[in-house]
Amino acid sequence: MSNSHKKIKLKNKLISPILKWAGGKRQLLSEIDLLMPEKKNKYYYEPFLGGGSVLFHLQPKNAVVNDVNQELINVYNIVKNKLTELIEDLKIHQNNAEYFYKIRALDRQSETYSTLSDIQKASRIIFLNKTCFNGLFRVNSIGEFNSPFGSYKNPNIVNEITLNAVSKFFNDNNIIFKCGDFQDSLIDIKKDSFVYLDPPYDPISLSSNFTGYTKTGFGEFEQKRLKDLCDELDSKGIKFLLSNSCTDFIKDLYKNYNIKIIQAKRSINSNSEARGLVDEVLIRNYEQ
Repeated sequence: MSNSHKKIKLKNKLISPILKWAGGKRQLLSEIDLLMPEKKNKYYYEPFLGGGSVLFHLQPKNAVVNDVNQELINVYNIVKNKLTELIEDLKIHQNNAEYFYKIRALDRQSETYSTLSDIQKASRIIFLNKTCFNGLFRVNSIGEFNSPFGSYKNPNIVNEITLNAVSKFFNDNNIIFKCGDFQDSLIDIKKDSFVYLDPPYDPISLSSNFTGYTKTGFGEFEQKRLKDLCDELDSKGIKFLLSNSCTDFIKDLYKNYNIKIIQAKRSINSNSEARGLVDEVLIRNYEQ
């Protein structure tokens, strides 16, 4: 059969992020598309899943996705395995400040929090994400959710259309979820794989050092450890694409790879004047 007659798998546009996550890649999908390998690999790996914009855009048949954030991975597992119960629990939530802070405080009450089911924990995170200020998942140094109430009139707490589409995608394909260190997620990676890496960015300034979606942070040591992992992938002939901020540190760290500077709209900054277009980099170990 000629290439012109091959069946092309159409992407389901309803499959999209169910959580807003710091550093989400939705705005960069066109740039990422341009740099994807021409030959499609059988397996897709994403060690820093976050909101999953790239995963939901590519919609691979076989994927291993990971995040160190247990709350996040629990949400995805519940969406995959217990969607009906999750939707019913989401309908219970109320959009007012008093209720918001009551639900937010549950992770400060270890005895109470431990009694919540995985469904209730997932429902809590989705509710907080939809109703907190800027829809931003953020925790403090001891792992407590600390974003304030957003005062939105009609937040879409129960987005059944997207939840159903994402759940169907998870169940119709071989999507494996892992929760742990990024390096561990690539153990036994198969050669016919493609890896997309979207780590917490190297800060462009001290005030922009946002690593608040985990309590551990992600500093220069972790950035260097990630570079070592990329070198290991490269030595095995496995293609990778990596996103990061356009700092001298990152550009020097990956100077032996292909680096493309792109512009992204920055919306997370305590100083409103510092928001706007900033340079970021897409780094890869293959020609395009």
